[in-house]
Amino acid sequence: MFVRKFKFEKFFNKPINIDVLAPTAVGITVLVLWDVLVRVTNLPPYILPRPILVFKTLIIDWKELFLSLLITLQITVVAFVAAAISGLLMAILFTQSKWIERSLFPYAVILQTTPIIAIAPLIILWLKNNTFAALVVCAWIVAFFPIVSNTTIGLKSTDKNLLNLFKLYKASPWQILIYLRLPSAMPYFLGSLKISGGLSLIGAVVAEFVAGTGGVKAGIAYRILIYSYNLQTPRMFAALFLTTGLGVLIFIALSALSDFILNNWHESVVKDEN
Repeated sequence: MFVRKFKFEKFFNKPINIDVLAPTAVGITVLVLWDVLVRVTNLPPYILPRPILVFKTLIIDWKELFLSLLITLQITVVAFVAAAISGLLMAILFTQSKWIERSLFPYAVILQTTPIIAIAPLIILWLKNNTFAALVVCAWIVAFFPIVSNTTIGLKSTDKNLLNLFKLYKASPWQILIYLRLPSAMPYFLGSLKISGGLSLIGAVVAEFVAGTGGVKAGIAYRILIYSYNLQTPRMFAALFLTTGLGVLIFIALSALSDFILNNWHESVVKDEN
């Protein structure tokens, strides 16, 4: 018995089991309660469909929904990459010059606090000849601020003793940036990517809602709108589950990227051996 138990625990990593089993149990419980609620109250499918009906709809309409999801994913990826690059460069610029930071950072805050739903129609109007670019700009606005804000904090959180040591050896500002500040800020930057990944998807979906672009190049948000107008609630739930699943996959991918880059040199990644 001891040998079997030891092999079992060695094969299955205990922390991973907890991380997987706990949310899985909660998800199954929610689905069961959802199904019971629909059965007991006899709610019609156009108000609240049963989970099994949503699953069947997802299989039947998979091709249509998946193609729309790919279009939304394209917008999300382009906006996210643009936000990551521009946010990192802007944060570096802020740390190199306090005057630039004091002059531009308030406008970055204004850009973040302005509701995207309010300015999206203007952006789409200004870029009416290129709807894809307009949607990317809207998603970029949503995803930009967390990166520039967190990365700026990371670049400023460099150990003062190491900074003095670099200055003692007459390192240039760019050498300090490349060999000291950027590595020190890496956990902050990677953490902001995990936040902005989901925000890019949210920005893309909101922009698609406002744009209302249909046809072959319609994103997943347009499908949700059409399904809601036609009271096709099972299809709407299927589209929502796909969108949510995409957001989860983006977070998992960026978390894996963060763990890979930080590896075993940072406290946030080093596993507790106990």
